[in-house]
Amino acid sequence: MFHQINQEQSVNPKYKLIGCEIFYRELCFCAALSDNIVDLSFLPKGLHNDGQEVMSRKIQEEIDQVETSNYQAILLGYGLCNNGLLGLHSPLPLVVPRAHDCITLLLGSKEQYMEYFNNHPGTYFESSGWIERGDASKDSLSNQLGLSWTYDEYAAKYGEENAHYLMEMLGDGLKNYSNLAFIDMPFKRFAEYERQTQVEAQSRDWAYNKLAGSMDLLMRLVNGPWNEDDFLVVQPESRIMPSHDEGVVKAVE
Repeated sequence: MFHQINQEQSVNPKYKLIGCEIFYRELCFCAALSDNIVDLSFLPKGLHNDGQEVMSRKIQEEIDQVETSNYQAILLGYGLCNNGLLGLHSPLPLVVPRAHDCITLLLGSKEQYMEYFNNHPGTYFESSGWIERGDASKDSLSNQLGLSWTYDEYAAKYGEENAHYLMEMLGDGLKNYSNLAFIDMPFKRFAEYERQTQVEAQSRDWAYNKLAGSMDLLMRLVNGPWNEDDFLVVQPESRIMPSHDEGVVKAVE
């Protein structure tokens, strides 16, 4: 079954898209090609590091600022991301991909992601967005994982009591990784980012892979209609909740 928002108000429906800034290039590209009118807003990459409550609150605040009379639906450029979408709701229909995290959106489907993940456990993924939106002043991978932080940085963010625990737990946080993969998106080649990722893998004595990314899921998010296997359409009286099954997310009244 496919969902399509009522288009009586306009030949070209107008949507508001709220997404993570790691998809900045990809979503701008999709919006430029779409017949639909799509206004874009981006939130900082690191929201998932701040915990579920902060991430959900920040996205909900962005949703609440949308002028509902101007749009027919709100599209979310996010995966579930450690329950960061928990409880989100809107007076307009919300459309969200059925994805655990951003890697699904970059690879084009949750099935593609799971196939690679099952065959290559212990993989950390990079893309142009992850690299560009990182902190260039520190080692990119360690910084993204929170592994290059000092005790004072942990204490300032989480308190001194938690800082001791985090330093102990994350001190060897890279031990579960053995593979670094660069996702090569088809609309633009970033040879320097590929080389940067490959050098980083070599420096850690990890395996390196380059994966073919896909614009399919992001393009279908922008264009519609949205099939139930890949997208959840949340009606105004409902909220987003994790489904804890292959559907990833569900709508709960």
